[in-house]
Amino acid sequence: MSTFFVLAIIAGLIFTPTVIANNEWDEDGWLNTNLVQERLNNGDEFGCYGIPGLSWSADAGAVAGECRDYIEQRVEANYWGSNPISTYTPNGLSMSQHQIISKQGFVVHGDTNGLDYTAWHNSTDEPTDLWDWYNLGRRGGSLEQIIGSVSTVKSAVDEGGLVNMYWIGRVNEATIRHDSAIEDFIAEEAEAWLTTWGQVWSYWSKSRCYEFDHSVTPQGSDYVINFQSLIKEQCTQLFPERWNVPITWKIDLGDAELLSVDVSGALMDDISNKRHTQEGYTKQAGQYLHLSVTDGRSVNITVDSEYYDITGIAKFWNNHSAAITIAAHETTDLFKWSKRFVDQDNLVFTWLLEPRAIDSADWLPYAAVAVGAAAVLTMLVVLKREGLGPLAKQDSNQ
Repeated sequence: MSTFFVLAIIAGLIFTPTVIANNEWDEDGWLNTNLVQERLNNGDEFGCYGIPGLSWSADAGAVAGECRDYIEQRVEANYWGSNPISTYTPNGLSMSQHQIISKQGFVVHGDTNGLDYTAWHNSTDEPTDLWDWYNLGRRGGSLEQIIGSVSTVKSAVDEGGLVNMYWIGRVNEATIRHDSAIEDFIAEEAEAWLTTWGQVWSYWSKSRCYEFDHSVTPQGSDYVINFQSLIKEQCTQLFPERWNVPITWKIDLGDAELLSVDVSGALMDDISNKRHTQEGYTKQAGQYLHLSVTDGRSVNITVDSEYYDITGIAKFWNNHSAAITIAAHETTDLFKWSKRFVDQDNLVFTWLLEPRAIDSADWLPYAAVAVGAAAVLTMLVVLKREGLGPLAKQDSNQ
């Protein structure tokens, strides 16, 4: 029995260095704190950047799969959907590699990675197919001081379309300062939808497949228009990754006076001039009502005339002509990256997560192997002196 016990110790010493050598990263502990919920409540998104020790070019599927598990086991991706759908991808990957990544649930790949198919590389580069989102463009420059500029962001917003900025919070232990003038412009002046990669894709995919139901019912001298964006199996199967974000429907009310808008017995919010994704309505000057609602919600619109016409879906949420996303690349420490924006709830980030690489020298795994081997040899010699072990058996056979 004592021999078996000693051999078990030897086996443990032999295999321990292998475990040490393969453990190449450590998780960001802040992903398991209330800080995450604060960011989710702000509208932020959590996506993928990479996994230390794994290569996008060598095995894109493995990186995407490990990164998806890393996120799903710790955080929800967004307020509107729990599954992660956005990831960084480097330049040089083939279309087949991007398709492999997409099969892991990541349908938005950014940014500026060299594919021929593109989305939002300029204000008119509107996506028409799913694979256009495999090469999401970068517009508006950086949030970083010196590198970014207010004029660049403002020009992109004025042109319209998706303005996809980038941001790197830290490099090693050095903090990268953000440009406060850019922050102030986005937070206070920019007439745009403040959103994330996944929200924009989910909005776009709804416009590719939708069905709705509507009717009008007299109520005294007024009329109640009932509207519902339907959840249909064929659309769900076509875009299974899609989050149920509010979609803005354009409803022509003619000359009717809008009296109230309610859902589930509660009045909806008037979201005129709002820029963060939410349900509600905006009555434009003239005849149009812009109704932002998630699928499956039954909305009652009370007016003083029975005329109305559902004319379609607005290009962006709340009928904005531009949308702003800020992709935070290489986010290995959510607290350090986000702490400077604790009191700023107007900036919305797409945090591209990556576990922290273990801060250790390359020789440590080899040293562990050497120590283990020395321990094994020492134990064998001790066992031989006691007439036990394989060395003792060899002497008795001679």
